[in-house]
Amino acid sequence: MRDLRIIFMGTPDFAVDTLKTIVENKYNVVGVITAPDRPAGRGRKLKASAVKEYALTKHLNILQPTNLKDPDFIKELEALKPNLNLVVAFRMLPKIVWDMPEYGTFNLHASLLPDYRGAAPINWAVINGEQKTGVTTFFIDEKIDTGHIILQKEVAIDDNDTAGVLHDKLMTEGSLLVLQTLELIKENTFTIKEQPKEAKFKTAYKLNRENTKIDWNDDINIINNLIRGLSPYPAAWCELQNNGITQNIKIYNAIPLTEVHNFEVGKIVIEDTMIKVAVNNGYLIITKLQLPGKKAMESNALLNGYTFYRDAKMA
Repeated sequence: MRDLRIIFMGTPDFAVDTLKTIVENKYNVVGVITAPDRPAGRGRKLKASAVKEYALTKHLNILQPTNLKDPDFIKELEALKPNLNLVVAFRMLPKIVWDMPEYGTFNLHASLLPDYRGAAPINWAVINGEQKTGVTTFFIDEKIDTGHIILQKEVAIDDNDTAGVLHDKLMTEGSLLVLQTLELIKENTFTIKEQPKEAKFKTAYKLNRENTKIDWNDDINIINNLIRGLSPYPAAWCELQNNGITQNIKIYNAIPLTEVHNFEVGKIVIEDTMIKVAVNNGYLIITKLQLPGKKAMESNALLNGYTFYRDAKMA
């Protein structure tokens, strides 16, 4: 049986659940590497990462390098004498770091590799209307998300799941998969599987302004999947044209309604407390949205103080 000395690397909430799980299961975490504190909020005060905040409560040794190749950081890392690195939602590592420990460096990725390699696997699985995704542990190599697979676990995507809901499912399943992976590495009983190289795979492209904008001419289900796949962050957006004023808004939740109508695409129809947007094969009932400079609001609350005029449309 191996005596593991683990360096944990991660930054956001998604990584905290895994760190918490391995700490509670008495694994020896000799160091935690996370992003430097960054200005946040209106006051621009420095804010620690979610991983750092948890690590502080457990009095873990924390490193926050700005440069992962910095000689001083490498010396600090070597001094901790790690024999295994564990990476969850962190940045790309230089070889000097991932190749350092005797038992290697493994990563938890929120997809069933080789599909959805890249920056936003949770979002794109929902955007593309997948019915399942999963989590994968694999050993890191020179490229992004291409290393040998250790374990995988499928996770169902329900029709109404948003990226936020799926994030939490994968976070929980991922922490359990990491625990299983650590047991196998500790016992030296794991097997690995090489990822295919030649086939074409689905990609988790980085989200940007262009691929998060709603095209109201798309099919109703494509639009709804985009909204679900970007909720709660970064949120799908579009232009609202109302009473001669155009502004960018975010849409967080909607309900598709297949129905014949004669309205032009994008036309906003208000019925009681519902905001309906006409699309080619029905309506999208907008249930939560955000106007510029305002908080996200349920549609019925927005209608109490905001007027959609006869010319109102989404574009």
